[in-house]
Amino acid sequence: MNRRIYNWKCGKHTLQLGEKTRVMGILNVTPDSFSDGGDFVDPDDAVKRALQMVEEGADIIDIGGESTRPGAAPVSVEEEIKRTVPVIKKLRAQSDVLISIDTMKSETALRALEAGANIINDVSGFEADPKMLDVAAESGAGVILMHMKGTPQTMQDNPTYEDAVGEVLHYLEERIAFAVRGGVRRECIVVDPGIGFGKTLEHNLQLLRGIPDLGKSAPVLIGASRKSMIDKLLDREDPNQRGAGSLGIAGWSAALGAHILRVHDVIDTCDVCRIVDTLCIGEL
Repeated sequence: MNRRIYNWKCGKHTLQLGEKTRVMGILNVTPDSFSDGGDFVDPDDAVKRALQMVEEGADIIDIGGESTRPGAAPVSVEEEIKRTVPVIKKLRAQSDVLISIDTMKSETALRALEAGANIINDVSGFEADPKMLDVAAESGAGVILMHMKGTPQTMQDNPTYEDAVGEVLHYLEERIAFAVRGGVRRECIVVDPGIGFGKTLEHNLQLLRGIPDLGKSAPVLIGASRKSMIDKLLDREDPNQRGAGSLGIAGWSAALGAHILRVHDVIDTCDVCRIVDTLCIGEL
């Protein structure tokens, strides 16, 4: 593994990426997310889960108030803020962990940052809301730019690529250039190839095999936890039975140089990453 070292700027905070695989814990405060929808709609329950993930080793908590599973219905900005901001405030009062807001809406991002979030995770790559670029640039927040073909409502309608890795990499490089032109510092940017977002199983496999190429322009995040590609490979229709498959992908991704893994199962992923990092990097 040849994983490049980066210092990721997230507002006033800096997170070193590369010497060890970083783990981002998923916290969906939604009623309809594909795996944990409805589990953490109460803010107190959500904060309890977040603190548990921090104790288990999560470096970042990613809080989302709108499901982006295939076919999911969009929610209003008011509802998204209502779901996420109280959780961010409560969590920030109890922990200094890095907090990411998973949103495509600039107003939600702004309110989340004001409440204590450090990172904007935009699955649209700053395409859904023209004002998101200004929020990111003015705040100095960490940024995750993801590739998605289409929208959550349309992305799985027969997606096609001639060269999945090359096309996704080209798109991400274009979005990095767009963000930098708009005032976002390059050291604030992480990229995500968008596993499952407008891709077939074969496209997802190609992207996972292509992690070394995807990580050439910026730190790379992989989010494959409990996704349907595991069902297609292992016949696990229930997302909660996809833990072993998720860990297999996590180990592969870490070994090929992914900088951050976005996961549901934090403690087991941290164990896998520690083993892989020790084998690949040679440090305990």
